[in-house]
Amino acid sequence: MTGATLVVGLGRGDRGDDGVGPAVARAVASRLSPDAPVRVLEQEDPTALLDLWEGHDHVVVVDAVVTGGPAGSLHRFDLGATGSPLPPEVRADRGGTHAFGLATAVELARALRRLPARVVVVGVEAGQVDTGSTLSAPVAAAVDAATALVWEEVAVDVPG
Repeated sequence: MTGATLVVGLGRGDRGDDGVGPAVARAVASRLSPDAPVRVLEQEDPTALLDLWEGHDHVVVVDAVVTGGPAGSLHRFDLGATGSPLPPEVRADRGGTHAFGLATAVELARALRRLPARVVVVGVEAGQVDTGSTLSAPVAAAVDAATALVWEEVAVDVPG
């Protein structure tokens, strides 16, 4: 479905608040009509983003971020081909041996001229990312508001 708006819920459901991206993606997908020009995916691995958004002009990525704000607070960043990088105070990169996360994927795609024209990140402030845990109460409470932000970005009619 090349050319459709792509929504990617980035994160892992078994790592506490890191699972907010997939939770929002599922909420969006559950109310999306089959003929809507929107494709919704869940993705754990940020390295896959470059291939996933190939052929898409408009991408919305939902991810847990850490800015130092209260858990569950929402952030919106425009990062497309002509946009800015994620602000330095936002830590959206995953841990691990290579620390390759969303910010790195965006800047690599920009350097390779593979970044879509429009990339919007809906960030939800994480409170805890403990392995084996579920969303914290403040982040779980923010899922509906984050889903509403995604709906605004994709600009399709939402069924009642």
